[in-house]
Amino acid sequence: MPKKYGVKEKDLVVSHILNLVLTGKLRTGDRVDRNEIAKDLGISRVPIQEALVQLEHDGIVSTRYHRGAFIERFDEDTVAEHHELYGMLNGIASARAAANPTPRVLGQLDALLRALRASKESRAFLDVAAQYRRTVNDEYAGPRLHAAIRATQTLIPRVFWATYQNGRDELLPFYEDETAAIHRRDPDAARAACVGRADVMCRVMLAELVRRRVFGPSNGAGAGSPHPVAL
Repeated sequence: MPKKYGVKEKDLVVSHILNLVLTGKLRTGDRVDRNEIAKDLGISRVPIQEALVQLEHDGIVSTRYHRGAFIERFDEDTVAEHHELYGMLNGIASARAAANPTPRVLGQLDALLRALRASKESRAFLDVAAQYRRTVNDEYAGPRLHAAIRATQTLIPRVFWATYQNGRDELLPFYEDETAAIHRRDPDAARAACVGRADVMCRVMLAELVRRRVFGPSNGAGAGSPHPVAL
């Protein structure tokens, strides 16, 4: 596989392993073959080890002494838990913003909300949404909260949402609600908007994983019919 310039090799390995998990090529309990990854990506084992350390920290793999790295439990509940934590942790920062909004932050969020409304393509919407989250988190989340939020983002791959066609329509209302809550100094409503957005994201991803036969059909996971997207 050709190398992607400007992307750290460790991050390339993380994305590669996640893709194997999210397409069902690696499942719960499977051993991660470091030699195969090194061959597929044309890299040394050093960034592979770095990637596995991150993935273990994020709850995706577990390492066993002298045996290697193995995929942790990966099922509907795991995906739901990642999204639940993602919503709650972002909600902490958003609630802080609502408790103490500044004119500067409010102005930035208003501008970003206008950009979200104007974004017609999924990738453009995703880029602005990421700026929105950074604006809130950089101002109101400390180092520990930042680290926890990053860990929950592992199972929310960017390529998924960049190619999901209904993302803007389904997620924009939550950014509208969050911005309004911050303006009126309502921490509970700001937190609820983040949790609600994460719930929708979870439903969409579970439905896609069922469509791809990574998970079997279930009452919760199969709800909705998202357009096929790349994982």
